Amino acid sequence: MNECSFKVVKEEIALSFRIRKAAVLGSGVMGSGIAAHLANVGIPTLLLDIVPKELTEKEKAKGLTLEDREVRNRNTAEALKKLLKQKPAPLTSKKNLNLITAGNLEDDLDKLKDVDWIIEVVVENLEVKKKVFEQVDQYRKAGSIISSNTSGISVEAMSEGRSDDFQKHFLGTHFFNPPRYLKLLEVIPTKKTDPEVLEFMKKFGEDVLGKGVVVAKDTPNFIANRIGTYGLLIAVREMLKGGYSIGEVDSITGTLIGRPKSATFRTLDVVGLDTFIHVANNVYELVEGEEKEVFEVPDFMNKMLEKGWLGSKSGQGFYMKKGKEILQLNPETFEYEPRKKFKTPGLEMAKQEKGTKRKMKALMYSDDPAGKLLWKMTAPVLAISAELLGEIADDIVAIDRAMKWGFGWELGPFEMWDAIGVESSVAKMEEEGIKIPEWVKEMLESGHTSFYQENDGIEYYFSNGEYKQIPKNPKVIDLKLLKKQGKVLKKNSGASVIDVGDGVLLLEFHSKSNAIGFDIIQMLNYAIEETESNYKGLIIGNQGKNFCVGANIALILMAAQDDDIFEADMIVRQFQQAMMKIKYSEKPVVAAPFGMTLGGGAEVCLPSAHIQASMETYIGLVETGVGLIPGGGGNKELYIKTLKSMADGVEFDLQQVANKVFETIAMAKVSTSAEEAVENNFLNQADGISVNGDHLIYDAKQAVLALHEQGYKPPVREKIPVTGETGYAALLLGAEAMKLSGYISEHDMKIAKKLAYVIAGGKVPYGTEVDEQYLLDLEREAFLSLAAEPKSQQRMQHMLVKGKPLRN
Repeated sequence: MNECSFKVVKEEIALSFRIRKAAVLGSGVMGSGIAAHLANVGIPTLLLDIVPKELTEKEKAKGLTLEDREVRNRNTAEALKKLLKQKPAPLTSKKNLNLITAGNLEDDLDKLKDVDWIIEVVVENLEVKKKVFEQVDQYRKAGSIISSNTSGISVEAMSEGRSDDFQKHFLGTHFFNPPRYLKLLEVIPTKKTDPEVLEFMKKFGEDVLGKGVVVAKDTPNFIANRIGTYGLLIAVREMLKGGYSIGEVDSITGTLIGRPKSATFRTLDVVGLDTFIHVANNVYELVEGEEKEVFEVPDFMNKMLEKGWLGSKSGQGFYMKKGKEILQLNPETFEYEPRKKFKTPGLEMAKQEKGTKRKMKALMYSDDPAGKLLWKMTAPVLAISAELLGEIADDIVAIDRAMKWGFGWELGPFEMWDAIGVESSVAKMEEEGIKIPEWVKEMLESGHTSFYQENDGIEYYFSNGEYKQIPKNPKVIDLKLLKKQGKVLKKNSGASVIDVGDGVLLLEFHSKSNAIGFDIIQMLNYAIEETESNYKGLIIGNQGKNFCVGANIALILMAAQDDDIFEADMIVRQFQQAMMKIKYSEKPVVAAPFGMTLGGGAEVCLPSAHIQASMETYIGLVETGVGLIPGGGGNKELYIKTLKSMADGVEFDLQQVANKVFETIAMAKVSTSAEEAVENNFLNQADGISVNGDHLIYDAKQAVLALHEQGYKPPVREKIPVTGETGYAALLLGAEAMKLSGYISEHDMKIAKKLAYVIAGGKVPYGTEVDEQYLLDLEREAFLSLAAEPKSQQRMQHMLVKGKPLRN
C-alpha cells in the first residue's frame, strides 16, 4: 500500500502514543490473521509462538535438530505460509507478508523492547496467559501497550500481579474472525487501564485499523458473543420445542430479517461447532439463573461434537452437501434429509413488504407458524439485551453496534425493538411471562415509546431517563442524513446530486445494483456542469452494498435483439462522452469506489482526477464474461494508466504494456483489494486507500479540497502511442495458444480478437501516436459488433437471469 496513505492519520492520533511496530504472540488462525491485518495497514509486526518439542519427519530427513532456528520458528513460519493460501485472503497484497517477521517465544522475547503494541493471542487458558504476560512484563519497554485478544476470559484477572506500568497500559482488544473483513473490535479496559490508553486505542482502532470500535465491560464473552450466542441457543431451543427443522429456522432468520444469508445454522457451520460450544460453555460457567439454562448446550449438539460433525471445516455439521443437493441434519434421528423451508401465507405476505423493518413487523405479528416461531426466537433476545445494559456495556448504542458489526445484523436489538413497536411488543412479552427490565417499563411510563429518536437529522438514544445525541466520528459522512437535511440539489430514479459541504458535491448512484443507465448518465452530466459553475469539485460515491456492478446490460441486450444499431450506438456514445466529461472536467472529480466496482463502475473511476478507494474494493473490467469488451473507454483508460505507471526516463517495451492490459481485460481480472488494484493498474501510487470504509466519503472530500487548494487544472489532451499491427499479431499469438490448449472457446477467441485490435490501436505501424477519440471509436465499433453476436446475447441473457457468466 501507498505508505503515505497512513501518515496523516497516524500523526493525527499520536497524542502520547505511536504504534510503529507491533508483536503478536500466538500464530494460530486468529493470531496470524491479526498480524496480517496489521501488515495490511503498514505496521511491521513480529509474530511469535512456542518452540516445538519434537522434530517432524521432514526435519529429521534434513538433519535438523531441536536447536536449529528453522525448527524453533516452525510454527510461525508455517502460519505465514498458510496466510498466502487462506481464503478469503487475510492479506490485501502478498507483498505485505514482508512486513511480518517470524520468531518464537524463547529466543525473541528481547525484541519486544522495540515494539509499541503487544497483542496476546495464545490458547484460551487464564494460567497460560498469565505466564505469557509475566514474561512480557520483563521484556517490554515502559509505555508500550499490551492487549489480549481473548474472546471471554476476564481481562482484569490476566493482569493480576503485573507491574504498575503494565497494568496502566493493558486492556482487552477482541477482534472478530477473520480480522481483515469483520468490522467489530471490542475494547475492554480494566479498572487500572489509563483512560488515555483507552481513548488512543479507540481512535487508533477506527482510524488506522479501520474497525468499528465498541467499549465493552469485562464480563463473560463481552457484548457481541454474549448476545449472539444467546440468540443462537434460543433459536435451537425453540426449534426443538416446536419440532421445526433446521432449514425452516434458517428460512426466516436470514436476509428476511436483516441477518446474513447464512442465517442461524449455516452460520454455526461456518463458525465451527467446537468454537461455538466453547463460547457457550464459557458463559454457562459464569452466569446464573434463566440465562444459565439457555447457555446449556443441547445434547444433540454435544453428540455432534463427539462425532466430529463441526461444520464447514469437517465437511458436515447442521448441513451436508451431497452432490449438488444440500441436506439438513435431523436432530432426532441423526440422519441427513432434504432441506425444508417455511412456505406459509404470512411469510409470503411479509416478503412483499418494503424494507427489513416492515417485513419483520408484518411477520412477527402475523397469526402464522413462521411468524410465531420468529417471535419466540426474537422476544427473549430483546429482553436479555435490555437486562444486560449496564453489565456488558454502558449504552444501547454500543450493544446495537456490536451486533451489527460483529454478527452482520442490519438492525441491533434496540433498533429491532423500535421497528416492531416497543409498546405493543412489551405488552405481548408481559402476557407471555417474559421479564421486562424496570428501566424499559419506566421509559414507556414516562411517555417515551422508542429507544431512538431523530430530530432535524440528528439521532438520539435513550439513556437514564433522557435522550442523548449519538456520538459520531467527524469522519463519518452519512448520506441518508444529508438527504433528510435537504442537501439534495437534483435527483432522478438512478442518482442524486448532494451538497456534502465545503463547496463539494457528490453524485450518488441508487439504481438497482447501482447499474449505470441513461438516468445516471443524465445526472452525471448535470453534476459536472453544476460543479464547474459553482463548486470546488465532485465526488462520485455512495453508501450502498457495492459501488457499481457495471452498465445496465439489459439496455444493450434489448437494443441488440431488436437490431436497433442506432439505439445501441447512441447508448455507448453517451456513456463514452460522459466518461470524457469526468476526465476533462475543469474541477476535480474524485471517485470513491468500494466493494464490487465492475465494468462500467471501473470505467467511471479510471478517468477521474483521483481515486479514493476503500481497502475492500474489488475492481475489474469484466465485460468479456457477458460476451463484450469494455465500451465506455475502459480499455483506453487502463492502457493509459498502465503507460503512466512506467517510471519517467526509463525505457520500456510498449508491447509489454499492451500485453498486461490485454490479459487483465481478456481474463476479466478482478482485484481482491485496493492494493491489488494498484498492482493491476486500476489505481496508481497517487490514488488513496481508506482502511475504514465509513471514512471513505470524508477522505474523498479531503482529496477534492486538496486538489482545489493546489489549483487543479484538467489534464492536457495527449496523443497515445500504440503497438499497431505488429502488437495485434503478438496479442493474438497468446490467445491462439490458449484456444489450442482448450482454455478458451471459439467465441472467447472472437472476443479476444476484437479486444486485441482495440488495445493495439488498429492497423497502424508500431509506435504510432493516436488520439483518444480514435481509440474510443475502435472500442465502440468492437463493442457493438460483439453485442450483435447471438452468443454474446446468450451470455448477456444468462447473466441477467442467472447472475453468473455463461461459457459458450
